[in-house]
Amino acid sequence: MAAQLLEEDQVTCSVCLSRYRDPVTLPCGHSFCGNCIQDSWRCCEKTCPECRQPFPEGAKLCRNVTLSTLLQALPSVLQALPAAIPRPDTATGHSARCPRHGRPLEFFCRTEGLCVCSACTVHDCSHHERALLDVERRVREDQLRARLLATRQQVTQAETQLQELQLQSSRIESSACTLASVVSRRFSSLLQVLEKQQASTLGDIEVAKKQALDQVVNEKQRLTDHLKALSQYDHSVQDLLGQGDDYIFFQELQQLPEPTESLGPLTSPQWDEDQQLNSVNQLLSPLCELLLRENLPKVAAESADAGPMEALGPLSPVPSTVCPLRKKLWQNYRNLTFDPETANQYLHLSHKDQQVTHHFQAQGPARSGSFELWQVQCTQSFQTGQHYWEVRASDHSVTLGVTYPKLSRQKLGAHTDNIGRGPYSWGLCIQEDSIQAWHNGNSQRLPGVPGRLLGIDLNLTSGRLTFYSLEPHTQKLHTFYAVFSQPVYPVFWLLEGRTLTLCHQPEAKLPPRPQEDVTASS
Repeated sequence: MAAQLLEEDQVTCSVCLSRYRDPVTLPCGHSFCGNCIQDSWRCCEKTCPECRQPFPEGAKLCRNVTLSTLLQALPSVLQALPAAIPRPDTATGHSARCPRHGRPLEFFCRTEGLCVCSACTVHDCSHHERALLDVERRVREDQLRARLLATRQQVTQAETQLQELQLQSSRIESSACTLASVVSRRFSSLLQVLEKQQASTLGDIEVAKKQALDQVVNEKQRLTDHLKALSQYDHSVQDLLGQGDDYIFFQELQQLPEPTESLGPLTSPQWDEDQQLNSVNQLLSPLCELLLRENLPKVAAESADAGPMEALGPLSPVPSTVCPLRKKLWQNYRNLTFDPETANQYLHLSHKDQQVTHHFQAQGPARSGSFELWQVQCTQSFQTGQHYWEVRASDHSVTLGVTYPKLSRQKLGAHTDNIGRGPYSWGLCIQEDSIQAWHNGNSQRLPGVPGRLLGIDLNLTSGRLTFYSLEPHTQKLHTFYAVFSQPVYPVFWLLEGRTLTLCHQPEAKLPPRPQEDVTASS
């Protein structure tokens, strides 16, 4: 009778869904297996799995004696019944149920990433990391909110960067438009100036040609008249020599005029092609400097509507051993040698003509093609392309430069050297406390004092000659702009006691021979 009145779920633990084993009762009145409630509290808070009422701190679980006695008194038939099959919950709720046990999904298994019920925590997830479902949701919601906040911050940052790019794009468009306008105006003005100068220069050449040709015509006329007079005198003498009558011979001899005097040396017409070309070079050099200048002025200074443009500053000084600029220059490195035939008699060449030293006593008689000044020229010359070489000076008071073949070997004026004193050479004079750039007799004082290792870059294609100081760091000293119309030779001057060494690179390209250079340019 008692077994019929007693339902199975009344003797079933809500955690393990089996009949109670060693049942205990919580202060709220709900009963559970002793082991089930202990396992549940190991991963969750000490609350009742049924009503969530907290278990008092310091309290002890008490065995439910009545329920234990009742379980022992049940008939053996009821005890042999299988565990109750969970019935579907007919309550109207939206909470999901465990598909295996039919219990509410109250926990979250962090190990497997699944929602589980209280029965799963005992049977399947007893050793997994678990948490109450609402607690885990709050944690996951906090994580999602943090991600959402970070995402929104990234969106704001990306939108700001996009606006900056749009602004920069507008500035670039405006700046490029203004720069194109300015450059077009400059080139238009330059073309006008070039056309005028071209017409003027061609006119000057035509005038000089006419004057020279007039001189030629005058000389030809003078020679023609002289030849005519000589021919007439020759005929008169021939007739006189053929006269047979002595009396008539002496009469005609007295009437014979004196022979025409010699005209002397021929007067050459005043025509100097080099002088005409030099005037053209002097005219074009400033224009080349304007066109080939590395740093253009800011466009903003010429147009208020233009966006700001950052001017390119000088290259940042870096150690010479790793300087990218110097490595780039090395691509056109040339191993040079001094020409003994041009060396002054006080200059001594050594180390396979790679080093020159100025001695206080003459090293021998002066050669026919040597400099009267304390100068020496290199054997190699260049007419096309780009070339770079390095020189080490033992001290100051030296001059480095390049020259056309026409540089005078004689001393002219009071200067100790003639590098850069005329239109056919360019030089950099290094003194103890100053540097001076010389060309065509004009000098420009430069700031700073260079080191002892110097580099020279000759770009004949773009018409630039640049000097560099390589110690303690690489820096540009000065750039000459010119239209080089003849082969160019490196040339040097050095004071008493000074030594110059042409540095050689093992992998440097050999400089072309003059014949090859001329062939390449033709």
